[in-house]
Amino acid sequence: MDTPTFTVDAKTEAHTPLFYSNGQKTHQQVSYHFNPSVSRYHYGSLHPMKPFRLMLTDHLVTSYRLYDVMDVYEPRAATREEMTAFHSADYIDFLKTVVPDVKLSDETMCQFNIGDDCPVFAGMYDYSSMYAGASLDATRKLISGMSDIAINWSGGLHHAKKFEPSGFCYVNDIVLSIINLLRVHPRVMYIDIDLHHGDGVQEAFNTSDRVMTVSFHKYNGEFFPGTGSVDETGIGKGAGYAINVPLRDGIDDDSYIRLFKSVMEPLIAKFRPTAIVQQCGADSLGYDRLGCFNLNIRAHGECVKFIKSYGIPMLVVGGGGYTPRNVSRLWCYETSVLNDVTLDAKIPNYLDTYNWFGPDYSLHPQLEGRIDNKNSKKYLESVKTTILEQIRQLGHAPSVQMQQVPPDISGLTEEEEKMIRELNHEQERQKAIEKDNARVGEVES
Repeated sequence: MDTPTFTVDAKTEAHTPLFYSNGQKTHQQVSYHFNPSVSRYHYGSLHPMKPFRLMLTDHLVTSYRLYDVMDVYEPRAATREEMTAFHSADYIDFLKTVVPDVKLSDETMCQFNIGDDCPVFAGMYDYSSMYAGASLDATRKLISGMSDIAINWSGGLHHAKKFEPSGFCYVNDIVLSIINLLRVHPRVMYIDIDLHHGDGVQEAFNTSDRVMTVSFHKYNGEFFPGTGSVDETGIGKGAGYAINVPLRDGIDDDSYIRLFKSVMEPLIAKFRPTAIVQQCGADSLGYDRLGCFNLNIRAHGECVKFIKSYGIPMLVVGGGGYTPRNVSRLWCYETSVLNDVTLDAKIPNYLDTYNWFGPDYSLHPQLEGRIDNKNSKKYLESVKTTILEQIRQLGHAPSVQMQQVPPDISGLTEEEEKMIRELNHEQERQKAIEKDNARVGEVES
């Protein structure tokens, strides 16, 4: 029996990376923004949205030791003031004060769209402010230049509206992030590869030519949220700056990737974004609990890799996804893509949640083939032709005169600013004392 010439002890083995460079290192600085508390909330036992998928994702990311190649931050929650940069004060105050054991009037439930999709649950405000705070923290790292790519898998809740929740989404962290980025970036592109149309983001920027929204999604006029037709192109000054790619059931890897690249390449060339927000909803994968596409994890990741290749500052967020083990596989894989590393296909067996990934225990289960592909080549070609004509009719990329960066770009709360002022005051006092002591010493000598 052969024995290895060299062996390592358990301590060394425990610190051996489970990834290797893919040879395409671009030297982009990547940051990962995650507050573990965000995964502890619960919409309800029968609700398809499961925040513990975020814990599963983080377990995979840490088990592959991807923390070693990124800057890792535990962000604070967003403040009321930050959330009302988009949402109405009445709505945010409602989220903060409503509790599950108090019956709401029919009028209030209707006003704030409370129901089966968007129930009242314990800690709803804290949950929403945590995932929004993580996206805002990520944008601050991009704005400051500390990160080239910033990841928040707890974000990406693209359906929330100014005055109400929608489609499992309470606070629209994407809109808040884009508003923040627009303070220093003349043009921001939003790209959505969730199964569902990114209606909340499109609606927020429908009249702006500084934000281009691009959404690839299922559309038949009835499927939630019922919007996202190819002829929804923006309003007024924003006409032409909303791009919708309506798809039918069962689209496969090759068709999706080919269409994605053929649309995104001319769009990026024409609009010339200075920042990109990439939404990575996992419900576009095959075998998703609420899904109807046939995408595999590598195909979804190929779209993210393609956008990353442009080297434009990039906020990457999560979104939908209702089969938690596949959501976490996808987002862990895309974390590796964004860091230019390749992961071992076999999931580490010392993972606390290892049994969730059986029976194959692979990062890349086969997810295609469950649903017939209803997207004919003729249909996809007609969609592409319509969108390319929309792109052709766009004018030059809009320019805007940027003012000086606002002084509060650091995102500090009033309490944190007060602590820093007090610390600075104490340091100045100590320096003054040291100077006085030095002068006394000179006189005595």
